[in-house]
Amino acid sequence: MVDIKVLGPGCPRCQATEKNVMDALSEIGISANVEKVKDINEIAKYGVFGTPALVIDGQVKCVGRIPTKDEIKKWLEEKK
Repeated sequence: MVDIKVLGPGCPRCQATEKNVMDALSEIGISANVEKVKDINEIAKYGVFGTPALVIDGQVKCVGRIPTKDEIKKWLEEKK
């Protein structure tokens, strides 16, 4: 199972990132463990200092912007 973390304090941009993740998962039919990480110390452990950020299976994929649904689908399809 794919492990996805949305890093950020819960702002609208973080929520948009989470929505794009959920939509991408639904469209390509992959199940994943999606976790929201709001703790600034936990976020910093990833070397991330801008939010939102997206981590897939421990790998930081996007920092400081909302990834598009198509970008997320591409990253997830690499995991199939």
